[in-house]
Formats: sequence, structure tokens, C-alpha cells
Amino acid sequence: MRKIPVYNHPAAGWAALASSALKLKEYDALTRGSVSVFHGNQPEGGFDCPGCAWPDHKSHKTIDMCENGIKVVASETMATKADAAFFAQHSVTELQGWNGYQLEHAGRLSEPLHYNAEQDRYLPIAWEQAYQIIASHLQQLDSPDEAMFYTSGRITNEPAFMFQLLVRSFGTNNLPDCSNMCHEPTSVMLAKQIGIGKATVILEDFEKAKLIILFGQNPATNHPRMLEMLAHAQKQGCRIISVNPMREQGLFKFRNPQKPTHMAAGQSDKMIDEVIQIRIGGDVALMAGMAKCLVEQDAINREFIETHTLHVEALIGWLSQQNWTDIEQASGIERAKITELAKLVADSPGTICTWGMGITQHVQGEDNVAMITNLLLLMGMIGVEGAGASPVRGHSNVQGDRTMGIHERPKPALLDSLEHTFKLPMPREDGLDVVEGAKAMINGKIKAFFSLGGNYSVAAPDTDAIQQALSRNPLNVFVATKLNESMLYPGKDTLILPSLSRTEQFITDNGAQVATIEDSMCQVVPTQGRLAPISDMVKSDAQIIADIATHLFAADSEVMKNIPWQTMAADFSITRDYIAQTISGFENFNQRLAESPRGFHLYHSARARQWETESGKAEFVVPQYPITYALRQTDTALHSTQAKASDASAAQDTTATTTTSWQLTTVRSHDQFNTTIFGFEDRYRNTSRRDVLFMHPDEMTRMGWQVGDKIMVSRQDSTDKQRTLGPLILTEMDIAAHAVAAYYPESNTLIDLDSHAPKSRTPAYKSIPVSLERVTAVSSTAPVATVA
Repeated sequence: MRKIPVYNHPAAGWAALASSALKLKEYDALTRGSVSVFHGNQPEGGFDCPGCAWPDHKSHKTIDMCENGIKVVASETMATKADAAFFAQHSVTELQGWNGYQLEHAGRLSEPLHYNAEQDRYLPIAWEQAYQIIASHLQQLDSPDEAMFYTSGRITNEPAFMFQLLVRSFGTNNLPDCSNMCHEPTSVMLAKQIGIGKATVILEDFEKAKLIILFGQNPATNHPRMLEMLAHAQKQGCRIISVNPMREQGLFKFRNPQKPTHMAAGQSDKMIDEVIQIRIGGDVALMAGMAKCLVEQDAINREFIETHTLHVEALIGWLSQQNWTDIEQASGIERAKITELAKLVADSPGTICTWGMGITQHVQGEDNVAMITNLLLLMGMIGVEGAGASPVRGHSNVQGDRTMGIHERPKPALLDSLEHTFKLPMPREDGLDVVEGAKAMINGKIKAFFSLGGNYSVAAPDTDAIQQALSRNPLNVFVATKLNESMLYPGKDTLILPSLSRTEQFITDNGAQVATIEDSMCQVVPTQGRLAPISDMVKSDAQIIADIATHLFAADSEVMKNIPWQTMAADFSITRDYIAQTISGFENFNQRLAESPRGFHLYHSARARQWETESGKAEFVVPQYPITYALRQTDTALHSTQAKASDASAAQDTTATTTTSWQLTTVRSHDQFNTTIFGFEDRYRNTSRRDVLFMHPDEMTRMGWQVGDKIMVSRQDSTDKQRTLGPLILTEMDIAAHAVAAYYPESNTLIDLDSHAPKSRTPAYKSIPVSLERVTAVSSTAPVATVA
């Protein structure tokens, strides 16, 4: 195979420090941001990093933030304001032409704003008037279900609890959140199989594991604090395997900025022993092969299976039907290697399977999670130290928001508890998730859209259609810290309400308030901002929610009599008392928080081998889709066009076009967080632009293409609509055969709202069947800019 230019330096190290300092300066946040960095993830009076949901280690460090965390802090602490003066200079039509990077750097939102259609600008508005507009629209709806209330993972537990209470008191369960677009298959399948949709491990398990398998995950970019734990586990003798279509350079070596020997002497730690470069969509096939080997060799934990599980016979029967030809072709991995992996699993006394959105964001995402869980159950690797399931959430409190009741399909037990505590009826019908909510809004069934954080239209598929739907809404409300694209398609009445960031103080008559979050491993920790707010006009999320409730519900209504909105907003300890009464696992919430500055772990039933499933046992699940599902989407078109691709004359003709079929996966760069674009550098992938299409050089040769060619990407969706992206600049990447990659969220235009997993309805961002067409070729001597 041809050698691919790679980033040859360790992950993190001096490059991370330089990039962090540069971002603090670029955001004009050297003072506010630097002060905040020293308070990030600190046990006494610090704030939890607003970035990823990786847990805090029990050991204390003066600086306990990664490069990406510092970039998020720089974004939050910037001194520049996107205020009335900014909007006086820029019309909304003009801002629609700005890219995500430009909008992100416009500044912090610092006063409430209301869209004026005549001037095509956001103008300042008094808080009281904004609340009246919101209340008036909501009160005039024919049904509460004509409103949708979206939430992102930046919201802490206390306002999240208040928000779901506000929405349900209003009368609807239309509570979609960003979980719908990332780990929903995890939540659905883990709940079905082991009774709870969360990680069964704690951080200390990584210190005791003997085998860690990372599925569809790129920690160096998405949660860099995980690298330290991987390096530590590797030194302890743990074998670490990465299963990924892309050979990510940030996973091989780690230079820890906390270690003088690393920074001064140039040392680094090894992290990954091996990369299994799987075909996109081939995860179930790989795990089926591993499970097939384990069963045939009788290397499974029969005592655990007989005591704790059901339906193993169905899984074994399904495995027996899978043939090795399909397994090898669908996974892209040879039988000998799969057998070797199975032996590693069989020989390991402690195995952790950890995964990210490379597993969940597929049509067959639920099958992927089910097979990971099946593999762990076959070996009895749930409920023992150094082993278990470890889904890694991508946003700080997305898991906590769900625990607090932000869910469109709430469990009856939660609704019963809310009714008992607040003496109010709660809506019982399931609400709308992200996908169904978008469809409803596009079809005119949603008349009011309320976003508590997030960038809904850009994060979701079919961005253009959602933005047009927003522009037809009678009411749009955005509670946010920064400007984003979703705010630039205003309806009749559109409001931007500025809120405090995680790094800023929230001080009331009851003193400085401490909020909480829940990380990926069920640890609940306190968070307290230390900076003065960017403006006297910004309010806390909790205060905004309480004020809306005060204006929305009549003063003499049961809602106002039974729920002390303003008291809860002004004193989070009172909010936590209500959480303790209604949310399972939070008993004695305030007391437990006071006793431990690092917070506490929520009880995890499956970790204790107590199975809260319908059957009372852990359950094996047979995959819904054939293991060749992804393969079938591309192979027919691919084989029919290979002859054209090898045509030498076409390869030499700079105007020639060649079409073929591929699986496209979406990726985030090292200079972004979710939909937030910090910059254009992706140093681990050697590029400094976002309009690129990653492809293996061997595939380029097969097609007669080369680096720098301009490629159009297209697909015909489920409604026969032709969707296109590009042209994109062809760029080298060590990625599996028949696969290409492009950046999220730009590539969302290729995905329709019907391309999703069946139960969780998580969009298939990670496996999109596409056609590629070269529209412009470059000469073989044309230079292509990369990052050194």
C-alpha cells in the first residue's frame, strides 16, 4: 500500500499547548479564559468543563483540562459581544452567508434580542416584553403538542429538571434533545438488554482492565482526557485494540502535558496496540465472527449465562447461520484476524468495550450496540471489576439531562413520581424526537420552537428544510450563549435570550449557586462558575425558565400554586430537594453532594448484576439487519463502474468524470466541538481546510484520481430526491476500502430524515451510501496544501 503523509508527532504535547494558547488569544480571552482554565474540573469551587463527558479522575491536578476543553472555555469567555451594536451592522440576510467559524467568533450574546422583519435585523428587547411574547404565542396554540422544546448537553441538571417540569406542566412531552442524534441506540439497547441505558463501568475499571476494545471512537479529537487513561492502562499491561475504518494518528502516541519528562525530554506513552481497520458498517459482522468463534470453542461463561441471562439460544442459532464469506466481506477483516481477536477476548479476565458515535450513527446502530453487549454478556463481563460497557458521551451533561427527565418518551415511573410530588397531571403520550419533530415542523404541525442551547437545524439532517420551516414558524425562541445558524431563519416572532455560560457566576439573594452535571460513567459532580457575567443583561437558564413559567401560567393556577418556580431558580439546593423526591438514585442529593467535593456515583443496577429489564434477566438480542446490510448498499453500483474507473484515457483527461458508489462517513475535525467550529486546522489529519473528501491513495489509484481533484458527492434519498455536496478537494487518509469521509456538519445536506435507526431514530451520519464524480482533475505536479 502507498505511504500516506501522517502526523508523526504524539497527541497533545507542545502542539496542544500552542493551539490552546492561540485560541485563547484569537477569542480575546487571554485573561478571562486563562483564569477559568485553572478552575476547570477542580473539586473545590471549580466548574465542570463544558466540553466532553469524560469523567474526572480522583487525583487532583492544578490544570485538569484538555486542549479541546480549553477551546470551549475560550469560546465561552471571549470578551467580544454579539450585542445590539453588532446586529446594527449586520442584517440577518448577510449573516446567513457567514460560515460556522465566522458566526462562532461574532461574540457572546449579551442582551435579549427580537427579530424585526422590516429592518431584517435583531433589535434589543426588554426581558419582560420577550416573556410576554413567548407566553402569548404558547397560550394561543390549539394544543400544547404544537410546541417543541429542544435541549443540548450544555444545560446543567437543575435547570434541566425545571425545563422538563415546565414543558410537562404546559401539557406536552415534545422534549427532543441532542441524545436523539448521538447515543440514542445506546440508551435503547442497553436498557433493553441490561435494564439501564448507561455505562456499567467507572473510571477505576480502566486501571484494572486487561483488554480494552475501542469501537468507532477517536478520543484524541473528541475526548482527549481519555488518552491519559488509555496510556496508563497500557502501562499496566492492558492490551488496547481500536476498531475503526480510519487509522487515526492521534491514537498511537500520547505526550502528556502534565509530565515534565514528556514535555522536557520528548518522551511519550504508547496507547494503542493495534488498529482493526474495519469496513464502514461492518461492526456487526466483525463481532458476529468473534462471537461465533467463542461459541464454537466453548470459550463463553456458561455459569454467568445460565444464572443471569435469557435468549442465548436464539443468538447462538443466529450465529450458526452466518457464513465466513459474508463475515469477511462485510467486515473487511480476514477470518484469521477475527479468530485472533476472539482469543484475546477469551483469554482476558477483564474486558471493557468502549464506543462512540462511530457505532451508534448507522441505520443498523442498534444492532451494533446489541452485538457489543452480546459479546460482553457471553463472557460475563458486566458486573465485575475491570470490565463492562463504556459508551462515551460527546457533550458534558447530555446524560444528566436525560436523567433529569429530558426525554420525549418518558417512563411511566417518572411521570408517576412527578405527579405525586407536584400534585399535577403529566402528559402520558410520547412526544416528538429530533427526527419526528423536524418532520412535524416541516409539515407545519409545529407552531412554536424553543431551543435551550444547541444548534438544532445544523446538527440535524436535512438542514435546509428545517431552516425553511423555522422561517415559517409563528414563534422561535433560542436560549444561548453564542450566535449560530439556526437563529438566522426567523419566523414571525423570533427571540434570542442570552444565558450564563458554565464559567460564569450565578449569584442570587441566596448566594453563589452550585449546579451539577452527570458524566458518562454516572458520576454526579458539582460545577460553579467563577467569572463575572459578560453582561448585566444575561440570565441563568433556570431564571429564564422560571420567568417564562410565571408569565405562561395564571397566578392562581395549580401549576403556580404547586411549583415554586422562582424559589427553585434562586436556590438550587431547593431544586435538588425536588430532584431527590422525584428522580430515582438522587435520594439525599444535597447531603451526598456536601459530603464529597468530587460528587458521587449513581447506583447502577446492572453493575450490581440486578437486571431491571422486563424479564428480570439480562437479554441477548439477535440483530435486525443482515450482516451484509452496508455491503449491499454499495457493491452493485461499485462493480458496474470499476471498468470505467480503470480507463487510462479517462484518468489522463482533466475534464473526465467517473461515477462510482461508496460509503461516506462523517467526522469532526480537531478544531471543532459538535457543530461549533473553532478553526480550520485538523493537525492529526494533515489538513487546514474543511471542504475536503478523505480517501485512501490506493483507492485514488484504482479510480485514476489524485490528491487535489475536485469531487462532487451525491446520493438519491428515500424520496428519490438527489442530494449533492461539493465540490470537495480529494485528500489522502488511511481509511478502509470503498470508504470516504467528509466533515460534519457540512455533509448533513446528504442525509434525509428517513435515514435512521428504526427504534432510536438516530440519523445515519456514519454510513451514507454516496456516488462520487470527479468534476475537475489537477496535474500530477500541482501542490496541495497540508499542515506540517
